Amino acid sequence: MTVLVGHAGRHGSTRGIAERIGERLAGHGERVEVRPLDGAVDPGGYEAFVLGSAVYDMAWLPEAADFVRRGFGAARTPPVWLFSVGAADALGRPLRSYAARKEEGRLFAYLTGLRPGLHPRSVRLFSGAVAREHLPPAGRLFLRATGGSYGDHRNWPEIDAWADSVARELAAGAARP
Repeated sequence: MTVLVGHAGRHGSTRGIAERIGERLAGHGERVEVRPLDGAVDPGGYEAFVLGSAVYDMAWLPEAADFVRRGFGAARTPPVWLFSVGAADALGRPLRSYAARKEEGRLFAYLTGLRPGLHPRSVRLFSGAVAREHLPPAGRLFLRATGGSYGDHRNWPEIDAWADSVARELAAGAARP
């Protein structure tokens, strides 16, 4: 079985998370391809999917959303795990957990609405790296006003644990028809 770990992002955080997930899955014996979700990806060669995108305005980037909408090239719906990369952990402490909960709920509704019948095995929200130049002026003001901080907010132990749980499901036969 070959697993596609597909990603869409603008500044490298999502790609880095996808690469880490791919490494973890490969470490568990899975055949993995980590690729950007552009028009060149043919979903027909994969039996399982771990897909992720950076989040802007509570939506995935168009290339990732389009990949999910187009389907997976098979009559059946293969096993799919979804992850999003946002900036909740960059916010100041008082807003951090509130923003993460609110964003997770909205993203779950958004993602499952992309394609009727899509039943992801897991949907996760991770924080990425936030640099001043990644934000528009209003975003920089908001971050400052909320006591937030720039930097790499990726929680590697959390990402590793999630990737390991995906690997366990794959090994247990979650991806077999």
